Amino acid sequence: MPRKNTICLWYDGSALEAATFYAKTFPDSAVGAVHRAPGDYPDGKQGDVLTVEFTVMGIPCLGLNGGPTFKHTEAFSFQVATDDQDETDRLWNAIVDHGGQESACGWCKDKWGLSWQITPRALTAAVTDPDGAAAKRAFDAMMTMRKIDIAAIEKARRG
Repeated sequence: MPRKNTICLWYDGSALEAATFYAKTFPDSAVGAVHRAPGDYPDGKQGDVLTVEFTVMGIPCLGLNGGPTFKHTEAFSFQVATDDQDETDRLWNAIVDHGGQESACGWCKDKWGLSWQITPRALTAAVTDPDGAAAKRAFDAMMTMRKIDIAAIEKARRG
């Protein structure tokens, strides 16, 4: 039985490649069914991969090979809570080193234009610290970063 809610992500012919990358990179991720087009369509031919069912960290997704008309934007992103610097570095580097690009404050884009927030739990704790001055110091430090440096965030939080 199909899920009640699934995130549909639009790709220009590379849904299977993207799903395979996510499955290799993120825990609790996998590629499921691959569906081929039963007939020709505006951006493909009968037999081409039309949709790919996959999960990213337990979130059900459907990759749709819809063509070049629509692009991903920062208006949608996956936020990944990391437990330490090693995990932060591994995920960030996997995305950026696989044709992606860095952005600011823990954000990066994968090679397909999908945005990811690689967010250490230590950062979330620091910028929501009940001590407003500590939270501001951590926030100000974050604003200077691309990939988050947990040690620098914790140092800023302490003052």
